[in-house]
Parts: sequence; C-alpha cells; structure tokens
Amino acid sequence: MSKEKEPKNYARRYKSEYNIFRSIFYLCFLWFVVNPILFLFYNIKFEGRENIPKEGNLIFAPNHVSEMDPPFVAHAVNNHIAFMAKKELFAPEEKRKDLIYALGAFSVDREKPEIATFKTVRDIFQTNWPLGIFPQGGIKSNRKIEDIRKGFVVIAKHAKADIVPVSIVGFDGYAKKLFEKNIKVVIGKPISYELDENEIIQQWCAEICKNTGFENCMLKEKEKIEV
Repeated sequence: MSKEKEPKNYARRYKSEYNIFRSIFYLCFLWFVVNPILFLFYNIKFEGRENIPKEGNLIFAPNHVSEMDPPFVAHAVNNHIAFMAKKELFAPEEKRKDLIYALGAFSVDREKPEIATFKTVRDIFQTNWPLGIFPQGGIKSNRKIEDIRKGFVVIAKHAKADIVPVSIVGFDGYAKKLFEKNIKVVIGKPISYELDENEIIQQWCAEICKNTGFENCMLKEKEKIEV
C-alpha cells in the first residue's frame, strides 16, 4: 500500500535553493518580463538606489498597496529578493504558486508563524539574497499606515539585518493600457536593527508616510501612550 504524498511545506526553504541558477532565472525574469511591463504600463521611476548598503544582511520593507509591489520593489532594487508571502498564495488552487516559489518566495502564516519560516530566514541570510517583508501584512488601500506589528523587527534583530524602507508612491489601480499609470519607488536610508523595536517601527512609518502622503496612524498611537 503506497503512502500518500505529504503536502509541500512552502514555509521551509534551504540555503542550497538560493543558488546561481535561481539567481539567473530571477534576474532574467525581472529584466526581460517584468521590467518592460513596468515601463510600458506604469511608467515606473525610482529614487534612492544609492541608499542600499553594499554589504550586510538586509530586509527590504515596502508599504503594501497591490499585488504588483514585489516587482515594483525588485525593479527599484535591481536585484533578487526572497519575499515572505502569505500562505494563501501557496494554496493548491493558486495558479501562480509555482512561479512565486521559483522566484524564491516562501510562505508565512501571518496569524501563527511556523518555526520553518524562521529557519528559512536563517538560511537565506547565509546567501547573497536579501529578504523582503511587508510590515503591513496584507494589501492596504486606505492610505493609512496603521496596525504595524513587530514581526519584521523581531526577524531583523534576530538576523542582525538592517531594514531598508521602500515607499511605493502613486498607485491608484492596475494599468489596463500603455502608459496609463505613473509609479515612483523611493528607497530610504537603512534603519539599524540595533535601535529599540518601537523606534524602528516609528522610523519606518515616518519614512513611508513622508514619501506617500499616507496618514501615520502609528504616530497617533505613540502620542496616546506618551500622554
């Protein structure tokens, strides 16, 4: 009697998976598939690439306004990024899961993160791949920065990885025709993992809100606590 095949654990990835072949595949996909779409449909611009550190563990932390955010950020950074993605993107019925997985992403349960996820983060930082995390968790379209949890800060401190805030500016819907939208991606100066947890969150929120014009609800929460 044959054993049933165990479901794939999309949360657990290993150092060996982030090899030269996956890097080449990622960059070719970025340059020859993604970038033409971004230029032709979103007229994408970027600022602040000089703020990206040349060495050390890095976490790119963008605001989250659409499903286009990973390619927006990858284009601005011009490098491969291992994105932490919600587990729903790896559901059996999800048609994009194989491509997302091939591009180095891995699953996270936002309500109850697995140990496997943290082991994957450890392995990724033993390679030349930076990590990508959306501190807002899911896509937010209310133009507010609020309810930011400390998970990305905990990971940064554990991995001794500085956080690079990335602001996605101007998204107001998906493009349906050429040159319909105008998107700007602003890469901010890195935030040291050695800072206090709350200070890291406040600096990230301030940078994102400065560039996007979003309402900083986390600042209001801080003022309430201090009062």
